[in-house]
Formats: sequence, C-alpha cells, structure tokens
Amino acid sequence: MSEHTTPGSREGQLVLALDTSTASLAAALVRGDEVLRDIQSLAERNHSVHTVSVVKDLLSECGVAPEELAGIAIGRGPGSYTGMRIAVSVGKTLAWVWQKPLVGVSSLEALAYGAWQTGADKDTAAANVPVGTRPVWVVPIMDARRGQVYTGAFEASAPDVSSSEFPAAWKRLAKDGIRLMHDWVDRLAADVKDMDAASRPSAIWIVGELQLHEAEAERLRSICPEVEVAAFSYILEGRSVAALGLSRLAAGESDDVHTFIPNYTQLTEAEVKLQERTASQQQSAVEGAGKRDGH
Repeated sequence: MSEHTTPGSREGQLVLALDTSTASLAAALVRGDEVLRDIQSLAERNHSVHTVSVVKDLLSECGVAPEELAGIAIGRGPGSYTGMRIAVSVGKTLAWVWQKPLVGVSSLEALAYGAWQTGADKDTAAANVPVGTRPVWVVPIMDARRGQVYTGAFEASAPDVSSSEFPAAWKRLAKDGIRLMHDWVDRLAADVKDMDAASRPSAIWIVGELQLHEAEAERLRSICPEVEVAAFSYILEGRSVAALGLSRLAAGESDDVHTFIPNYTQLTEAEVKLQERTASQQQSAVEGAGKRDGH
C-alpha cells in the first residue's frame, strides 16, 4: 500500500466546497476550522438543477462575496459518472469567472476524513472501538453496483491532545479505485495478517454506503480477528471537502482550470473511444507540425 500525508494548517482562509459524486449534493463554506454553512441535499437526479442555486444561497446566507474566497474546492470523484461532472463543471466555471484557485480533492478521501472525525466524536459503532496508541485504518466505500465499490484506504493516528490538529496524522494507504467488495475485504485481511502485532492497526473502520455491503463488513470481522472492525453509514459532507481543499491551498497547490477533469475510475465505452480519438488527433497534429518544420 502506498501512502501520503494530508491535512495541514489552513488558518483564516475562506473556501467554497462542492461535491456531487454521490446521491447527496454536498456544499460548504468554511473559514479555517470554522464551518460557516454546510448543506446536504439528497437529490441525485436533480444535482444539475440545484447546484448553482445552492452555491448562490450559501454565499448570500453567509454574506460572503466571491472576491473574499481564497479558493474553490471540488470533489473530483470517483463516484456517480454523471453526478461528479456537475460539481467539476460548476467549480471550473466559477473559478474561471471569479479568477480564484481551483483545488480538486478525492471524494473518497473526503468521505473517509469526515467519517473519521464524525465517528470519533459521536455515538457510533466506530466510536465504541478502542483506538489506543496504534492507528486506525479508515476504509471509505461507495456502491458501484454488481458487488463493486469505489474505495481506497487511509490511516488516522490517535488524537494528540497536545496538537490543535485532529487527527494528529492522516495518510493514504491505497489508491482510489473500483474493486469487488469481496476481494477488497480479502486484501485488507491479508495485509493485516502480513504485519507483526506491533505494526497492526488498532481498528479498521468501513464507512460510507454500507446498505449493500454489510455482510462483507461482517465477514472482515470474522476473518480478521487480529483487529477490531467497525462499520457505519456516513454521508459525504461539504466541510470535509473544504478541509482537504484548504490543506492544498495552504500548501500553495492548485489545479489548472482548463485541464481539470473528474476521476472517472471506470470509463464508459464512449469515454474510452473519445480519449482514443482525441489522442489520435493530437498525434496527427504533432506529426503534421513536425513535417512542416522539416520543410
């Protein structure tokens, strides 16, 4: 499993966050660690209708003008093929019109990060699992049909009471991808068994869209007795997209508005053909330019 660390200092910066990769339209306006407004609208088939009005309402209700924003954070998926393109399109347009930095974040990472904070704070199944001094693996899942899930894996350390950050450390363990849930559970269990006792996580949290995958979460608990396993449903929140976006902004990072695209993960046949056609046209253009230069 590969890894990278995330959330850092984001003091005072104001960001507009938006994600439409799931059935919930998630949007938020966040300044540093202060959530000014957080909206969740469960209307997957109407994201295209409501997204722009939700953004307008957010800014209006909080009395925020576009020029006050430090940037715009967009959940780039993976997730609903049609849905996630809406937030990306709106975010790109606003970033271009308002001349603001655009930062894309993994929707799965935002799901995991938000679930970790929520689960550790509230009375959930996960909150009752002792964290101890060893880290917790947080595994987000979004249903991708036919037994598949969009998923990744992250590691959160135990909270550090001497630090203002929560969690004290956060890093990616596995890339986002689409996987058979059955095979994913087997891999997680195998990874745990390959580790010595001192290196193993204290717990594994499976979070997100559990409705069709509770049996597999329960199977992980039975085949991986070495660690505590907890599972709870969690709906993506805009504040988590904002937190990860603010960390990128604080690090001086941003994405190119013109080339920014969603993380489709599993391209449709039409998308594959379009990419092949575009690549062929680009190659022809390069070859043509080379011939002209040769004359």
